Amino acid sequence: MKLIYRAKDITEAHIISGLLKSKGVEAYVGGHYLQGGVGDLAAMDFATISVADADADTAISIIAEYESSTSCKSEKGNDKSIFTMTLIVIVLTVIMMLLLAISFSDYS
Repeated sequence: MKLIYRAKDITEAHIISGLLKSKGVEAYVGGHYLQGGVGDLAAMDFATISVADADADTAISIIAEYESSTSCKSEKGNDKSIFTMTLIVIVLTVIMMLLLAISFSDYS
């Protein structure tokens, strides 16, 4: 068995393991019990994926393809979330200004 990937958490390790298995590469996820020792917080670098020595090159190329496709999606998502957050801040600022103007206006 050869260690080919260190996942950020056990969930990611199982996602990648499932991807490898769907492509015909048998994968083993390690680090289940090490993560429990940290508590409820997600532990970093304890979840690992191992494959047979003969399948290592195939698995590494599958994982590289997976990482490149997820990085493209996350970059697009970041632009959208920054725009959304900016819009929310602007709308809240306008609402606060209107509320302040109404509260300090003189009705007499």
